[in-house]
Amino acid sequence: GAPAISIFLKPPGVIPPGGSTTICCSCQCDNGNFVLYKDGHQLHTLDLRDSRAEFSISNATQNDTGAYNCHYLGGDTVLARSETLEVIVQEFRLPKPVLTVLPEHEVIAGAYVMFRCTITHSKAGCFLYLEGQVKDPILLSKERDYFNISHVHKGNEGRYSCQCFTKNASLEWSAVSQTLDLVVR
Repeated sequence: GAPAISIFLKPPGVIPPGGSTTICCSCQCDNGNFVLYKDGHQLHTLDLRDSRAEFSISNATQNDTGAYNCHYLGGDTVLARSETLEVIVQEFRLPKPVLTVLPEHEVIAGAYVMFRCTITHSKAGCFLYLEGQVKDPILLSKERDYFNISHVHKGNEGRYSCQCFTKNASLEWSAVSQTLDLVVR
């Protein structure tokens, strides 16, 4: 079995021009290195550090938009490939949303938790991000600006944020909300 590789953005979300983010590639691998590809073209090679490699994007431009993935190499052999990560660089035109968590940011396992992302825009939908999460973010529609977890567990723990968008003639984005750390005891 090939090792499973995950790829994610830290912090997650759409990046504004001039902004920065880090593409993280991680796997349960011993040693070797990661090669980062963008739209099928090789960009960087990094050695593994604590089973992950981090590729920074600073002062982002439209040129940084694209489909990224990581290849894990042992010697010259590709042992595994990550899923594809879409990176989007776009101007923020919407107000910054506010993320809240109820009943509080520290809960007991099995509790009920609600995340709410509010924005002063009538037609915006929002994404709820969990930092380091590999699967797609949770989409909150305008009709429902909240997300419930009925039986919270350790796997739900982490740093959350949200980001909103509207689909007019083009896609317009907000900045990413402040982050909230959910702690499960």
